[in-house]
Amino acid sequence: MAVAIDLTLYCENARLVAEFWKTALGYVDEIPAAEHATSEESLARFDLPAGGAEDDGVFLRDPEGNGPRFSVLRVPERKTAQNRLHIDVRVPGDGTPADRWERIRTEAARLVRAGGTILEAFDDHIRMADPEGNEFRVTAFPT
Repeated sequence: MAVAIDLTLYCENARLVAEFWKTALGYVDEIPAAEHATSEESLARFDLPAGGAEDDGVFLRDPEGNGPRFSVLRVPERKTAQNRLHIDVRVPGDGTPADRWERIRTEAARLVRAGGTILEAFDDHIRMADPEGNEFRVTAFPT
């Protein structure tokens, strides 16, 4: 049996990065789990820097309930190396390779308007970074 996974992304500005990923993934804010009355209680589960605030973390979820939960947590250190894990933002739809490429380019442009940066374009995907430099790829579903 497959297990469910959650993803956690560390950053310096949780609100900024979470807003970007909400736009990129179509996710919504997750209300704190039933066992936690507030977001602060929910955040207490994590080893975050002392003296933090509610903005130290944002919890997101797929509104359809299909994708993994996505936590965005503030940490004091900056990103200094390439990600060990990256996210693929895959745009749906059928068509020719040219059709798929146009959808990839359109999605990348939308994510640039949301605060992302294009790093490099390849034949079948575009490598991008979120507002704090966390890298991901925009690609299309295989036909």
